Amino acid sequence: MTGLQILGLVAILYGAFVIFISVKKPKIIWEMQKIQAFVKMLGEKGTVIFFSVWAIIAIAVGVWLIVR
Repeated sequence: MTGLQILGLVAILYGAFVIFISVKKPKIIWEMQKIQAFVKMLGEKGTVIFFSVWAIIAIAVGVWLIVR
């Protein structure tokens, strides 16, 4: 396994974690100041959409790094 494949795996795991955060909204993480700033700017639904898009991009890059 090369370094880029390991980086791809990490990107996929990161994307899965971000999806988990946006779907389950764990209280300890969702109440962090940084996330609350997103909620104030984008609203609750906008923040979930932003996180979901960011996670999909991370997963896609991870898959690309593993396959290439």
